[in-house]
Amino acid sequence: MGQQKLKRFSEFIEMPNCFDFPFHLKGKWKTDVFKNNNPLVLELACGKGEYTVNLAQQNAESNFIGIDIKSNRMWKGATISKELKLTNTGFVRLSINKINTFFNQNEVDEIWITFPDPFPKDRHEKYRLTHPEFLTYYKNILKKGGIVNFKTDDDNLFEYTLETLEKVNIKPIDLIKDVHNDTHQYHQLRDITTHYEKLFSAQGRTIKYCKFTLDSLTYTPQPEVFEHKISINSK
Repeated sequence: MGQQKLKRFSEFIEMPNCFDFPFHLKGKWKTDVFKNNNPLVLELACGKGEYTVNLAQQNAESNFIGIDIKSNRMWKGATISKELKLTNTGFVRLSINKINTFFNQNEVDEIWITFPDPFPKDRHEKYRLTHPEFLTYYKNILKKGGIVNFKTDDDNLFEYTLETLEKVNIKPIDLIKDVHNDTHQYHQLRDITTHYEKLFSAQGRTIKYCKFTLDSLTYTPQPEVFEHKISINSK
C-alpha cells in the first residue's frame, strides 16, 4: 500500500463518524451515531462519497452513510463533510456482501447505488450489486416500502438489472433512460453529478436510473454464493 493510501487510511479512522468494520453499531446507528430518529439512507460502493455529501447537504432531516471497502476513497467525502461541519453523514468501510452483519432488519429507510462496477464478464455476475443475492441483503435491512435508487452509465448493467427485477417479481416504480435529457421530477439526479458521471456524459454515454422497492421480491438466497472474500467497489 502506498504512503498516500496509508496516510488517508490513518486519517479516515480518526475522523468523527468514520468507521472501520463497526460490528458493534448494528441496530444502533440512529441512537449512538446520529443521536436522532431521522431516516437512514445508505450509498453503496460510494467511492469518494460525492452522493452521500450532496444528499446530506440537501436533506438535513435525514442521515446518510457512504459505504465502500476502500477507506482511502471515502477519505475525500469524509474530509469534505468535516470541513462543511455536516452532522448527518457517516462513512463506513465494510464488504457489501456482509452488510446484514452491520445493519439490523428494517433499520434502513433508503438505498442509493450509484455507478457501481458493472462486472461485465458472465463469471462475475454474482458480484454485481443488483444480483438477486444482493437484493435479498438489501430487503432484510430496508423498512417496508424502502426505496432503492439505481443510477448507472452502463447499458448492459442497466438491462441486466431490469431483467433481474422482472425475474424476482419486482416492477420498477420509475425508469429513466436518459437522466440529463428526459423530462422528470427528480432534481437530485440532475443536480448531483459524480466525477465519473461527468466523464461518461462528456463521452456521450447516457445516464440511466431505476427506482424500486423490494417488498415483492421472490428469491431464495443461495448458500456459499461468495466462495472467497471479495471487495465490491465503485468505479
